[in-house]
Amino acid sequence: MKKPLFNKVLVANRGEIALRIMRTLRDLEIPSVAIYSDADAGSLHRKYANEAVRLPGRASKDTYLNVEAILEAIRLTGADAVHPGYGFLSENAAFCAAVTKMGVKFIGPSDHAMHLMGDKVQAKAIMKKHNVPCVPGSDGALASVDELRELVKKIGYPIILKAAAGGGGRGMRIVRKDEELKDSFEACKREAISYFGDDTVFAERYVSNPRHIEIQVLCDGKTGVHLFERDCSVQRRHQKLIEEAPSRFLNDEQRQQLGEIAVRAALAADYEGVGTVEFICESPDRAYFMEMNTRIQVEHPVTEMITGVDLIQEQIRVAATGKLRLSQEDIKIRGWSIETRINAEDPAQDFMPNPGQITHLHLPAGPGMRVDTHIYAGYTIPSDYDSMVAKFISFGADRDEAIQRMLRALSEFECDGVPTTAKFHEVVLKHPAFVSGEFDTGFLALHQKEIDTALKGGPADEKYSRLFTAFQAQVKADGRSGNAVSLPSQWQLRARHESCRH
Repeated sequence: MKKPLFNKVLVANRGEIALRIMRTLRDLEIPSVAIYSDADAGSLHRKYANEAVRLPGRASKDTYLNVEAILEAIRLTGADAVHPGYGFLSENAAFCAAVTKMGVKFIGPSDHAMHLMGDKVQAKAIMKKHNVPCVPGSDGALASVDELRELVKKIGYPIILKAAAGGGGRGMRIVRKDEELKDSFEACKREAISYFGDDTVFAERYVSNPRHIEIQVLCDGKTGVHLFERDCSVQRRHQKLIEEAPSRFLNDEQRQQLGEIAVRAALAADYEGVGTVEFICESPDRAYFMEMNTRIQVEHPVTEMITGVDLIQEQIRVAATGKLRLSQEDIKIRGWSIETRINAEDPAQDFMPNPGQITHLHLPAGPGMRVDTHIYAGYTIPSDYDSMVAKFISFGADRDEAIQRMLRALSEFECDGVPTTAKFHEVVLKHPAFVSGEFDTGFLALHQKEIDTALKGGPADEKYSRLFTAFQAQVKADGRSGNAVSLPSQWQLRARHESCRH
């Protein structure tokens, strides 16, 4: 009988990502251990695991961020490996070091690599040393407002201030004029210490409304491969909402070049496991390193769909063997994939979180659809954690088919008891700017009024339906060939009629 890669893996996370990891562990015949808070006593990840350990309390600091409690769970269950998922302690170098010190394998990069890439000032210095293009800005941490003023004289406005230890859109301030400089610098430092326990701040030239392109990498510390790009440009307040792979923004030569840069960036830190190198792009040939996420990403399924590679499985295999089993020649793009994040939020009320009990649930299915979720009818969404409840991932032979299948899935989805962001995604996916592929991170701000109008509800507009159909035909005829696709003039978005539910 073949020896398993690990005897037992503790998944130090919750919800859909914990369940996603446990499913691959079951495929590999590796027993899984769940940890769960009192708020998650009814969660599927607890029920799915081979073993489960209760972490008393509800708040994150007492449970999923409680390093000592999780280390005790590892000792109690005899797990010989830990998978951190994303969020919580997944990029905590101290937790990684503590797990490793126990003689337990941390499924991810070393604490040293995590520390290097987790500090944006250090990461940027490493990238420059290895000829990875970076946005013009400060060479290191800013010691004072006066130092910041001198930098502005060199690179000009606008600039963006960032917390060195930041992420997820927090610890950032955009500054456009001298009068805002002092207050923004001080506010950014306060937010940095509040969220990340580190008030180190640096500055870069602010690239207005770029494309946000990220490259998935897989490394074993010595060699690495990339699994092409994801386009994450549809964002709200620096939070990704819709992701797709590949991107219409890049051609084959450009994606290969950016992939090679990303692998070089990861190996500069002797990186092991899966990671994501993020770039902001002014144009396809002007891409700047932004940061590296030293963990599996929320949006990893779109990469899995177009490459056929189970990223969690490869992450586990590298951790167990220390070697990649894939070469760059093994990895090909097939088709197109789109992911929408379904949150228990009300888009018509400024995306206000709305936890509560799900009284009725119908999840989409059918050709080209994958749903990653931990919810079920009767499940109570706790108010203690992130509001994401599901990820819908569509796959098609091309982008148009992936969009159509996602729209079909969103129309099938029923979740009574709590509002969700499903209708918001429908509105966005029908917008001609999205259909054309000609959009950037300013998409939502530019079209906010149209989207808000649609979210308020109302009868379907026959003129819009005809326009949407005609525009799709134009994209099919012109867009894929690389020709410019212009948006229809006098276009106004209207809501889909929802008096009939399937």
